[in-house]
Formats: sequence, C-alpha cells, structure tokens
Amino acid sequence: MQRLPIDDCLPELIAALRAEGRAVLQAPPGAGKTTRVPLAMLEAGLTKGRIVMLEPRRLATRAAAERLAEGLGERPGETVGYRMRGANAPGKRIEVVTEGILTRMIQSDPDLPGIGAVIFDEFHERSLNADLGLALALEARAALRPDLMLLAMSATLDAGPVADLMDNAPVITSEGRSYPVETRFLDAPVAKGIRLETATARLIEKATSETEGGVLVFLPGEGEIRRTAAQLSMPGDCQVRPLYGALPFAKQRAAIAPTVSGRKVVLATSIAETSLTIEDIRVVVDAGRARRARFDPGSGMSRLVTEPVSRAEATQRAGRAGRVAEGVCYKLWTKGADGALPAFAPPEIEAADLAGLALELAVWGSADLPFLTPPPEAALDEAKALLRSLGALDSEDRVTPHGRELARTPLHPRLAHMLQVAGKDAAPLAALLAERDILRGAPADLSLRLAALKGRYDGPGEVNLPARDRARAEAKRLAKGAAQATQLSPAQMAALAYPDRVGMRRAGDAPRYVLSGGKGAVLDTEDPLAGQRLLVVTDTDGNPREARIRAALPLTEAELREVYGDRIAWQESCSWSRRDGRVQTRRQEVYGALVLDDRRWPDAPPEAVARAMLEGIRELGLHLSPAAERFRTRVMLLRAQDDSLPDMSDAALLAGLDNWLLPHLADVRSAGDWKAFDKLPALQAMLDWPQRSRLDSEVPGHFTTPLGRKVPIDYSGAAPEISLRLQEMFGQTTHPQVAGRPLRVTLLSPAGRPVQTTMDLPGFWASSYADVRKDMRGRYPKHPWPEDPTQADPTLRAKRKR
Repeated sequence: MQRLPIDDCLPELIAALRAEGRAVLQAPPGAGKTTRVPLAMLEAGLTKGRIVMLEPRRLATRAAAERLAEGLGERPGETVGYRMRGANAPGKRIEVVTEGILTRMIQSDPDLPGIGAVIFDEFHERSLNADLGLALALEARAALRPDLMLLAMSATLDAGPVADLMDNAPVITSEGRSYPVETRFLDAPVAKGIRLETATARLIEKATSETEGGVLVFLPGEGEIRRTAAQLSMPGDCQVRPLYGALPFAKQRAAIAPTVSGRKVVLATSIAETSLTIEDIRVVVDAGRARRARFDPGSGMSRLVTEPVSRAEATQRAGRAGRVAEGVCYKLWTKGADGALPAFAPPEIEAADLAGLALELAVWGSADLPFLTPPPEAALDEAKALLRSLGALDSEDRVTPHGRELARTPLHPRLAHMLQVAGKDAAPLAALLAERDILRGAPADLSLRLAALKGRYDGPGEVNLPARDRARAEAKRLAKGAAQATQLSPAQMAALAYPDRVGMRRAGDAPRYVLSGGKGAVLDTEDPLAGQRLLVVTDTDGNPREARIRAALPLTEAELREVYGDRIAWQESCSWSRRDGRVQTRRQEVYGALVLDDRRWPDAPPEAVARAMLEGIRELGLHLSPAAERFRTRVMLLRAQDDSLPDMSDAALLAGLDNWLLPHLADVRSAGDWKAFDKLPALQAMLDWPQRSRLDSEVPGHFTTPLGRKVPIDYSGAAPEISLRLQEMFGQTTHPQVAGRPLRVTLLSPAGRPVQTTMDLPGFWASSYADVRKDMRGRYPKHPWPEDPTQADPTLRAKRKR
C-alpha cells in the first residue's frame, strides 16, 4: 500500500487508545486518516467488538467503506460494511455509517452490544448528528460501557475543547500533507455586478489553461453548478462532471472515478470537502461560498443562506489538490480578503432546527448531555413547543409513546407525525417534503408535485428526474412500515405535519397570509393559489418578517375542522383598537392565530372592557384636566416632605392604572370618552382621609376671597399663585397667605386681563394702585375705582346707575 502521512503517527495513536480508550486525532487533508485508522485499529486487535465509523454524508460513507474493503482485498459486506438509510452492506468487523445511525443504535441499546469502538470522522464539520452522537456515546461510556473506545478525527478542528469534553483525551497530531499545494489568489476583487457563476467559470478556464490534471471546483449549490457548467468554454478533452448530494449514485461514482482519457473538471458542493479522494485531482478552484441552513426560532422556519467560507473550510478544500500529487488551489478572492474570513463555520447546533434533537433528548430522558456546544435555549424551547403540538411531548416535556414512535421513524418529527397518523397514503407526501423540489419553475401548489411524482404532470416547470426518482423510492420504503391509510386529503396530511403553518388570507388585494403560528407569509400575485382563503404552507424562504411561500396546498375549512376540531375554540376578547380609537368586544372562533368566525360580544363584562380601555389610555396618555393637574401638583409638593403619599408622576400613574383608575372606568370605552372623563375623583381617591386632611391643611387647594368665593391656587410656579378681579380684593389690608406662605396675587381687570402681580398687596394699595386707577377709570368707567381701596367693599358688580 502507498505510504501516507498518517502512517507515522499510527503507533502513537494505537498506544493512546490501548492505554486511555479515547483520543482526538488531528490530521490535515490528504493524510489518510479515514482509510488507515480503522484498519490499523483492527490489525492491532484493540477490541473484539465491531468498529463503527461515522461519516457526515451518504456518498462519503459508501466510498470510505469501499476504500477500506479494497485495502483488505475485499468488497463491502465482508470484513468491512456500511449502513445508511435505504442501503446497507453489513460488515463483520468494521462498519461505516451515516451519523444519524449511531443515535438510533444508542437509543435502542444504550450499552451498544457487540461494538467495541466508535470513530467520529471529520468531526470538524460539527454536524448536529455528530455532536449528539458524541454526547450520547460519552454518556453511555461513563454509565454503561467504560471499555467503549471513542476516537474523534478531524482535519481543521481546534482539538483542545474536544479533548477536554472527552475527559482529557490524548491528542495525536499527524504533520504534513500528502503533497504540497500552491495557493493562487485573485489580484483584485470580483467586480460588482458579475455573478458568482460567471466569475467562477472564467477562473476555471484560467486554471485549466495554466495547469495539468483533474480540476475540482467548489460551488455552494446545485443551481450554481448547473449555471456555471452552462457558461464554461472548455477544450474538447475536458469532461465536466457535477457532484452534489441529490445526484444519482451512479453519476456521483462517475465524478469520483478516474478518467480513461482527457481531463476531468468536477463541479461540486461541500460534499467533496471531506472523506473523499477524487481520483486525478491536481487543481482546486474555490468559489469561496458555502450554503448553510439557518433556523429562526421566532418564525419556526429554516432558510438556506449563502455565506463566505470559513478559513477552516477553505483549508480543507485546498487540501483536495494535494491528495495524489503536488497541486494548485485557485481562490476566488484576494489575499487581503482571506484574513477577514471567519476562522470556523458555526456548529450546526447553533443554527439548525432542533426539533429532532429535542425529541432525541426526551427519548434519552435527559437534556443534560456533554455537548461541545450547548443547544441555544430559545431554539430548543421552540422545538419543544412544536413537539408538544405534535403530541410527541406531554405538558411537562416528557416523551409520549407517540413521541417514541416518531423518534424511530427516519424523518423529521413533523413528517414522522404525519406518516404515523395518516398512514401509508401519506408516504408520497412525506417523501416529497423530505426531498428537494422535484418541479423547478412551477407554481407553489404541492399537488402539482404529487402529480409529477406519479408521472401524471405536463404543466409548467421542469421535472427534476433524479429528485423524483429518489422521492418515489423513499415513498415505497416509507409505505412499507406505515399503518393503514385514514382517507385524509393531501392538504389534511400536510396540516398534520405543519399545524403552525395553516395560513388564512388577510384582507386586501395582495395574497398575504397570517399563519396559525402567528407569523406572516406571502404568495406571488400571479400564483394560481393566490385567491385561496386557507392554505397549508409546507415550504417558504424562511424570511422572519414575511416569508415567501414556495410550496403549499389549498385547504377547506371543513377539512381543517375534521383534522383539528379539538383545537378550534370560541374565545371572547376585549381589546383596544388603535385604528378605531375604542375598545372592541368580540367573540371569535379561532385556530391558533387564525380567526375563522368573528362576531360582536355585546354583553362583555364591564371589568374586561375597563381593562382593555387601560391599554388605550397607555397609548392616549393621561390628559389631566386643569383641576386634576392642580391636585396632582399639590400632592407632589407634599410628597417631597412625606413619601408616604402616593407618587403621582406620569410614569407612576401609567404604571399603576390597574390600582387607581380601573374602578372608575365603567362608562369609558373610547378616546372621546377618555377625553371627557373627569380624572380628579380617581386621583383624590388615591389618598386616605388623614392624607386628604393634611393636604388641605398644608397645601390647600383654594383661597377664600373677601367675598367668600373660592379661587383655585396654582402651585406650578416658584410660589403658589391666584388670579382674581382687582375689585374682589377691596378692603383686604393684609397680603393673602396660605399655610403660612405668601401667595403671588395676579390682579385682573374687569375684562380678565392682568393688571398687576404682587407679593405685597398693602404696598400695592399704597403705591402703584393710584396709577392703575387713573388708567382703568377711563377704560372701565362702569366699574368702581375708589381712591382708598382699603376702605371700599369688595365687589364683582359694576356701579349702580343713577
């Protein structure tokens, strides 16, 4: 066998595993860890049980098993085998499995009978299944199987945290690549307006003109692969081969296999980053983009986003060029931009839909597992809420018997629930929803996809034949283990899977929908479904503000009631309508956030109406009358000396509306009612009798004039103030006071205009009054202006006619 860099560290690795039973292996791309380590462990006789090695992808799983079997001169199914959903070739001593298989093995038999070692290959990818598998394996080893060997292998992972998680496992490092790789950056960034596919196609052409050997191109997705291939202008001896997960296995094998003649240009997604040795590759062209799923717990929806690769991913990709000979890596970015790339891609557990994880944790019976990265609390709570709505968890988040059945079904819990409840007739729909869209460019109606699945479609769009064939095979497999059919319509089946995505059309011309989970969604205006009142939305772009609907089924209200009659209920509500400026009282028949029927509630309880009015008051503001404002000012003045009095600031009054205002709102239902409402009695009621007595004594509300009339005192200025007609103070020889404090007195003309403001009324009578009298006598001759006001009687009347 050809010697590989990993061979130099195998003795140290075997010794560490024999001594400690666990280890972390760091080996750069091309070192040979996938094909060498399991065989070395087998040859060393480290365990009598089977060695199980996890791979992140189906293609890598099968390819790794074939390479390992080839190293023994065998075929898969003898010493070495593989296992994945829908295909397996059992191996006697080594079994390569997709990552989710290990979870099912541990959940079924936590002590993993017959298994001696578990290898987590390419752990740096930090898939959700790998993180969960390692956490479960560590739990099983600690509680049941101290002899179980665990090995995490990675090309670019920071090994320290993983080693700490694995109880200070030894770290073994393999130095060097198989062959050196030269990196060539762009001289300048790609110009704005040039599409990724165009720029990548030009870089591929440049790379093939400057180098020899096979070319591996990394692009974010299938669409970019197809568009890049369409723009390529290649020499006649170049064979362009796509490579992505949805490609039929035979075509994947063709991309991996060496060419008989000419050059091979493989256009691949991240499927080619790890665990695969693609024959003849000497050159890598990296478009520098990765597609990742991002889950928004607020909307309960995932969407695919295209992001720059991390430095770790770029290193992994470049290493593909040095697997079989010296190579070159062309990068579609500048050397300056390279330093701005993130160090690592985010772990899937930080951004994924956690419904499956939450269900597995519930089946395990504990969420307190040793995760390298703990699942985000908000996303986990959202996942539990979904599982409760599917009946997989009870009210205390314990797994139900139905939940255990869902966990055993190799589907997302939504689809597993649909299959379990609706039976085998739901298998085609489950297969469709688990697969990428089999009908490109068609309207959103999912029934068109069902017709295409059955070969009965000749409408708009293009049938994705490989995806259709995969969905057909999956539908047959799912139907075999499903219960008898329940005669539900496809829309009802979809509603079982998506109870939170039943959509009702909003009022207006645009096809905008509110979903039963409370979020919004919108259809293209030209879509044939745009006029439907009810839809079940099965796929969106995940936009958290208003998701665009990509797939849906029309649903009748009768169908909804048949499936979810127990969740449809009448609710009475009193709420403040900002638009109408009044309290609305309604009786509504609701399913989640959807209002199926809406009626007036004429006999709503007064307290409920009043509480709804409080929301309107918080919006409208207090709007105190002058009398109420004066009362509040008096209380706040006294409160500055005695904080046992209530706080009547705006903030405090608004915060305490329930306490001081609610009992007084019996007849207030609108903004107009609130404006006319006298708030003074409600404010006065906030004080008990001793407080009212002290307030009236120390900060009285009125001054009694010589005529016996009560004039309100204004305390808003620097000194308490009153305003009254000058004639009403005739005969007053001392300056007015309140609670021992002089009042600021504003004397008014008969027309109510200020004539004089004084803090010394006797001084005013003795001095300025004479000048005022001269001026006022001419203006208001019908009113008395005596020479000596201190000897005159107070009056508000004009002089008697003679």
